[in-house]
Amino acid sequence: MLSSEKIARINALAKKAKMEGLTAEEKQEQLQLRTEYIAAFRASMIETLHHVKVIDPNGNDVTPKN
Repeated sequence: MLSSEKIARINALAKKAKMEGLTAEEKQEQLQLRTEYIAAFRASMIETLHHVKVIDPNGNDVTPKN
């Protein structure tokens, strides 16, 4: 996952965007940070889903093999 400093910066830029707007450089930084955050989130979610075990109502393991 992203460092707490990067998440804090994402939040600071979002707050500034609402209050007064962002410069072109800040918009670019915000886009880059958001892209990085989404990539980290997706990787974490995929890793979590790879560890999920699916059991049908009869108690059989029906986890897809991937």
